[in-house]
Amino acid sequence: MATEKKTLVLGASLKEERYSNKAIRDLRKYGHPVVAVGLREGQVLDVPIVKDIPPGTDVDTVTMYLNAHNQEPWEARILGLHPKRIIFNPGAENPAFARKAQAEGIATEEACTLVLLHTGQF
Repeated sequence: MATEKKTLVLGASLKEERYSNKAIRDLRKYGHPVVAVGLREGQVLDVPIVKDIPPGTDVDTVTMYLNAHNQEPWEARILGLHPKRIIFNPGAENPAFARKAQAEGIATEEACTLVLLHTGQF
């Protein structure tokens, strides 16, 4: 792995079958620090799931597991983090938010975090 990329998983789930949960596990497996935000607090491996973005959070990447409607309340906070990129996973595509992020100089991509990790493209 080239470099660690601290990643915010938005829409994190405690359920192992959910892709957000698999993403947390794979991000940790590949050595990336993770901040996980979801509806329910808990823990996946060594990563606590919290209900809000902790103050002072600094991340390289935001990976979205919320549909476009559920992203709305988070948009300003995500843009305020000034991540280098936002990944819109399948089902989380949001062209309007992607345009806002790009206007702020944030790279966006519609992709699967799991595939990016497993193919060395993360």
